[in-house]
Amino acid sequence: MMDRLALSLVIIGALNWGLIGLFQFDLVAALFGGQQSILSRIVYSLVGVAGAYCITLLFRERTASKE
Repeated sequence: MMDRLALSLVIIGALNWGLIGLFQFDLVAALFGGQQSILSRIVYSLVGVAGAYCITLLFRERTASKE
């Protein structure tokens, strides 16, 4: 569950950076009141923590799951 949550946040961050790079549009800032608003800063922080967490995925053994 934690892996999926972290991966979801990393994808949100990647899409936001893609928008910034291609269109100079920061979706998080637009939705939450600017880059300096507390909500935007919380989202940016969560995405950063999720990115750091996802580093651990590179070093884990892969196992077959039965979902």
